[in-house]
Amino acid sequence: MKGEVERARYPSFFREFVRLEAEAVELHAYDAQVVNGLLQSEEYARAVFAMWRPLLDEDTVAQRLAARLDRQNRLAQRPAPLLSFVIEEAVVRRPLGGPQVIRSQLEQLLVIGRQRNVEIQIMPTERDEHAGLAGPFTLLRAKIRRRMGYVEAQSRGVVHSEPAKVQMLESAYGVLRAQP
Repeated sequence: MKGEVERARYPSFFREFVRLEAEAVELHAYDAQVVNGLLQSEEYARAVFAMWRPLLDEDTVAQRLAARLDRQNRLAQRPAPLLSFVIEEAVVRRPLGGPQVIRSQLEQLLVIGRQRNVEIQIMPTERDEHAGLAGPFTLLRAKIRRRMGYVEAQSRGVVHSEPAKVQMLESAYGVLRAQP
């Protein structure tokens, strides 16, 4: 019951992913619009929620901000999960929230990127080949070796567990990691 109350802080389309993320021993994400929530500074996350359309009320922004920051406890968990991120260069150049906010976000990426279990790569904009044109996604591996994929767009999230779909996402991520 406590877990259900905790997950209620998240949008309904995201709750299943949060449950799976909490149990994952590996997480690999490709991000093309915003910095991944696990890597967001408080200021950046607040700016992202403030820009959400339709507009979120202040209570909802505060609730989602607290939930996002709680998710980041995964970074300090022991044993530490293996985490890797490929982020589009345009994402880190886009000054969401203004210059101070993006500066704090870039500093956050530098700090988190120094952790031994975390790898962060930036996908250069000038690439003439790109394996991520289908959009952002996340790959998870659970403790029981089950692999899953998660794709989210326009307030809709889908968890994929069928091997063929997961393999397709894994192949795309492998190429993305090799391209920068």
